[in-house]
Amino acid sequence: MSNTPHTLRDEFPDQMDAIHALKVSSPELLRILEEYDEVNDQIHRAETRIAALSEDAEAALRKERLSLKDRIADALNKAR
Repeated sequence: MSNTPHTLRDEFPDQMDAIHALKVSSPELLRILEEYDEVNDQIHRAETRIAALSEDAEAALRKERLSLKDRIADALNKAR
């Protein structure tokens, strides 16, 4: 497994201004962004063996992160 952090800056490098604008204007998106960061941090801690997780638990977190990323991308596309 890779232990590369998937920060929002890494995932959406050209859209940080749009993410900030949506974060300020949408409490729902703010919640999704915070949840993404929390899940991403949990995955990173598991990958670096700071907080051990079962393979199934880590896979579930990865799926959740992908779902959150998709929701963020949808919000960014709608905001264009």
